[in-house]
Amino acid sequence: MVFKDYLVLIPGIILAFILYSLSQGFNNIIGIELLGYSKSPISTAMIAILLGIFFGNFFKIRESFQKGLDFSRDYILKLGIICLGIQLKPFEFLEFGKIAIPLIVICIVSVLIVIKLIIKKIQIPTRMAYLISIGSTVCGTTAIMATAPVIKANKSEISYAVANITLFGILSMLLYPYFANFYFEGNSLFAGLFLGTAIHETSQVAAAGLIYDQQFNSPETLNIATVTKLIRNTFLIVMIPFFAFLYNRGQTKEKGYSILSIFPYFVLGFVGMIILRNVGDEVFSTDNNWIDFINTIKASSKIFLTMAMAAIGLSTNLKDIRNMGYKPFVVGFVAMFTVGIVSIIMIEIYTKFFI
Repeated sequence: MVFKDYLVLIPGIILAFILYSLSQGFNNIIGIELLGYSKSPISTAMIAILLGIFFGNFFKIRESFQKGLDFSRDYILKLGIICLGIQLKPFEFLEFGKIAIPLIVICIVSVLIVIKLIIKKIQIPTRMAYLISIGSTVCGTTAIMATAPVIKANKSEISYAVANITLFGILSMLLYPYFANFYFEGNSLFAGLFLGTAIHETSQVAAAGLIYDQQFNSPETLNIATVTKLIRNTFLIVMIPFFAFLYNRGQTKEKGYSILSIFPYFVLGFVGMIILRNVGDEVFSTDNNWIDFINTIKASSKIFLTMAMAAIGLSTNLKDIRNMGYKPFVVGFVAMFTVGIVSIIMIEIYTKFFI
């Protein structure tokens, strides 16, 4: 990219930041000024998403904003997730991981089995079923876009699968933080594991974790949900070859794909930030500048994530969701319901037998 290529990103990034600022303002006005709470009962991230959906569907977004919004939705989101790593303390990543990995594997296998059974009753194209399956179990739209070429999905199948994941991802993102707090009685570990396994997109998990943190003052839940989702994302490396094998078995061997091209490299940045925090705590534990640096990175992560949520809202086309038909809708709902129920059951089993 040359300098002029970066300039075209500025309008969209500014628009995302303006929506973040509006969301913060609405949050204070509605929750604190009007309702009289010391802390607003409405999440800034939720307001940003809803404002984005409203403006994106009732007003035509100029083309000049689109590249910057795409950048915010992709790279600023990843930057926000990387910055979240500064919140994790020694060994927390490994501690969450040893619980999250078996939970993720069981959720993935359960959804694949259920979708395999349901598409025998509800006839939808096999390729669309594969896309909905991997989108529901691994990492949403990213998984769909990475899988589509290896199973030769056409544009309409990709669009339907993306619309499906978007719809149910947004619903779970908005509802699950409150459900998790109620069901798990404020337990940050269980709530974080649930959010990290039961919600489709990385951005949606980050938003749900942020909503939970803002509403129930639990940065631990945001950390756990993020770590769980990042571990889940790495299953792309296994699932795409598996789906390619299932779809192409018995056919002539197709052109391969590169594992390097699908690996979520921002996970390395997240881990790097964890290492930086842990090394810094050892060296500068009592240094006020180090503490200020940590607090600045924490605050920046929430700004970046909320900007990304606004950009995602602006890019959510409700017409695509409305036009996708009822059969994929049913499959998508069953996938969302299955992964949520299996996650809850496995967490309950963990609490009974391992704690």
